Parts: sequence; C-alpha cells; structure tokens
Amino acid sequence: MSVEGLKVRAIEFGIGKPKICVPIVARKREDILFQVEEALKREPDCIELRIDWYEEVFDTEKVLELVKEIRERLGNVVFLFTYRTANEGGEAATHYKAYRELCKAVCESGYIDMIDVEAYMEEGLLKTMVDVAHSHQVFVVASNHDFHNTPSEEEIVKRLQFMDGSGADIPKIAVMPRNERDVLTLLSATLRYRELGGVKPVITMSMGGTGTVSRLAGEVFGSAMTFAAVNRVSAPGQLSVDDVKYVLDIMHTKRER
Repeated sequence: MSVEGLKVRAIEFGIGKPKICVPIVARKREDILFQVEEALKREPDCIELRIDWYEEVFDTEKVLELVKEIRERLGNVVFLFTYRTANEGGEAATHYKAYRELCKAVCESGYIDMIDVEAYMEEGLLKTMVDVAHSHQVFVVASNHDFHNTPSEEEIVKRLQFMDGSGADIPKIAVMPRNERDVLTLLSATLRYRELGGVKPVITMSMGGTGTVSRLAGEVFGSAMTFAAVNRVSAPGQLSVDDVKYVLDIMHTKRER
C-alpha cells in the first residue's frame, strides 16, 4: 500500500527520506529564539516549539507573541507547535480545558503550520481539535507516548488507526523499549499499519539508546519524520541533526540503487 504524501509548505511528508524536525526546548524567550536561530543554520525541514518548556506557558498572550516571533524567523520551514503534558513526558501539567484553549488560540493565530494533539488526553478532544485546526488550515499530528513500555504490535497498530480515523493528518507514537525485540515490535507495527491500508504518513520511534535505529530507518519501515537535536534533546535517544542527516543520506542513496 503506497503512502499518500502530505504537503506542508514545500515539504512532502511520507515521500522519500524522513523529514528532520528540530525541537526547541528552553525556559526563557531569548533562549528559545537563540535555539531557533541555531537550528535554522542546519537547514531542517521542520522546527518544533515545545511550549511546555516555556516559563510563560500559562500566559496565552505571551505565547502568541513568541509564536509570532518564531514564525517571522522561519521563512518556509514548517512550524510544529507542541504542548507536551506531564502525563506524556512533558514539562507542564494542565487541565485538558486549558490545553484545548491554548491550542485553539494558536491555531487561530495563523502563525503555525502543524499542531501536536495528544490523542488520549480526554475523550473527544482529538476530534474537536482536528476540526478546529483544519478550519484554520493547520495540520494535526496526533500523538501518543509511552515512556515505560512497548505495547504489542497489535496495540500500536490499533492506536495509529484510531488517530487516523479521528481525522489526524499524521499519527505519531513513541514507545520505550525494554530490549532489542521491543524495537523490532515498533518497526514491525509501523510497517503493518501501512500493509493494513494506512495511507497517511506516520511518525514512529523507539526511544532511548536501544531504539536509535528506529530514528534512522524511517524510509525503510514507513516513519515520515525524525526528531534531531541542535542544543538540547527533547526525548531520550535523540541524535544530532548533523549525524541524522549523514545517515539518512547514506540510507536513501543505497535504497535508490
């Protein structure tokens, strides 16, 4: 089953090499903007603002001002906005209503291209946010993170299909391997999702050092984007942008022969 590419600005997710996204993780505005400038020197496909790290995350007006400043610096680089809650490994705890209202305000701002929505935060929230985002021409990455275990292949596929069926443009799942076989489970589930008829791009990864290979093998198994660091990592096992570019180029060249 062929994947249908998703075009966001000039980037087509799901076609060719996995796209590289650099997460921005800092407390203060000036540090965030500095990280953005440093990341842009590496020419990534996407910048992810992890707003849960921002010290003013609960001040919507300041968040919107920051998002505007970042958009002005990005040019044609894709802008992904993410509020990762403490329940899924993020830096800030929040009630789902506050989460929903902030995400809604950012979608309405016109400054972002994509928004991450936690798929299992509250029943019905994903579908609501998909409707809001799409009404403002914002694409949705539905996400689910397990920092303790790797579910079965069947369960991973089930979660990807749920996100797909809820209208998300890109389903995403990140899991923690306890051993090498867990990494194989994640890779096999990624491939299985496509074999069962999934045509949307997906993002999958096995975290930690053991799961490093999953961040580099997306073109083979079907993961459309990988996260790579410039200054600070946002999840266990992230590699540097330079290392990821080097390996992805090699794998892509060999795959084309």
